[in-house]
Amino acid sequence: MKRASPAIFLIAFSLLAAVPPAQAAKKRKPPSAAQAARPAPAKRVARDGEAEARLIAVYKLVGQARGREALAQAESLVKDHPNFQLAQLVYGDLLAARARPVRMLGDVPDTTAHAAAPLLAELREESQLRLKALRERPPAGAIPSQFLALSPRNKHAIAVDASRARLYLFENTDTGLKLIADYYVSVGKSGIEKSVEGDLRTPLGVYFVMSNLDPKSLKDFYGAGALPINYPNPYDMKRGKTGSGIWLHGTPPSQFARAPKATDGCVALTNPDLQRIIDTVEVRTTPVIIAPQLHWVPPQSTQAEGKTFENTLQAWRTTKASGDMSRLLSFYTPDFNSYGKTLAEWTPVLKGELDRTRGRDIVLKDLSYLRWTDSADTMVVTFGEVAEGARSGPTKRQYWVRQGSQWKIFFEGVIG
Repeated sequence: MKRASPAIFLIAFSLLAAVPPAQAAKKRKPPSAAQAARPAPAKRVARDGEAEARLIAVYKLVGQARGREALAQAESLVKDHPNFQLAQLVYGDLLAARARPVRMLGDVPDTTAHAAAPLLAELREESQLRLKALRERPPAGAIPSQFLALSPRNKHAIAVDASRARLYLFENTDTGLKLIADYYVSVGKSGIEKSVEGDLRTPLGVYFVMSNLDPKSLKDFYGAGALPINYPNPYDMKRGKTGSGIWLHGTPPSQFARAPKATDGCVALTNPDLQRIIDTVEVRTTPVIIAPQLHWVPPQSTQAEGKTFENTLQAWRTTKASGDMSRLLSFYTPDFNSYGKTLAEWTPVLKGELDRTRGRDIVLKDLSYLRWTDSADTMVVTFGEVAEGARSGPTKRQYWVRQGSQWKIFFEGVIG
């Protein structure tokens, strides 16, 4: 990943030359002796979402023709976040506007625009995506359609909308999923839908946060830290997808935010935004949906969508409790695979589980299931499998695929 180019700062400084000399001199005025004697202020801690909110406030002031206030707020923003490239560009435009009309975002002299064309294009796209996501808000109370059912163990959930360069953070409350924050993100240099190692694309699907890497063990490039997700998941592997090391991570010290398409396949956030996520979500139980575009639906509609599948899942449970091995196997696809075991190799494992259950009922505790639909309709199901009379049991994850009107299991494994 290449580091931020200083071109954007040169752009801002070139625009500063258009400010009347008296104003430019005023900005360069050295501090007085009394000011110099004052103790340095405490280091300011950036809050998640704060810088973007301040940038949008500047945009609103510009739209209201309140240029002087916009300039003051932009100056304050770049002072607090000097590595926020888009804010620097807006600040430069506002400085230029004091001397001449500004035609577009990043309205710089032709020679500068030509030299910095790729960077300007990225910053303009970033600006458009931020504004689009904030202008086209999800309907109140709606949730992404993939979240059919989450158990109380799934205390939080994440959904990424690649079309808006946006990550949405949810809390799973007693009354359902509640959107608590959303952030601008960067994805792969070549876009989305990862297929092979090194294609510089971000994967699409249902994933889970697998660990929380200590930032002290990482290069500065990753900023506040990293949360690896489980790409490739069993559905990815079923389709022959390759690659690894897909993380949610931060940004290097030289950049406040990355361009919309700037990573090797990871999802990158600003460091304050990532820190909020790190401080909030739980490892192993937090689902992460990455979609080309999120479809927002009323929560009650997901219950109806999941009813047919839940009936099939309960049929699998009762069949397993009955001990009917041949009927149980009818729930699995011929190409079933569990960590390298074929269905024939998995059958003794199932038989052993039936022998231990001995006809007792089975309870599926902390059940959650998430739907993913692309070329196939799939369900990612997680539950604790507890036999009647037992205090606990293994935590399992299954992947189901719909074949015609029937749901079948193509992966099953113990995850805890």
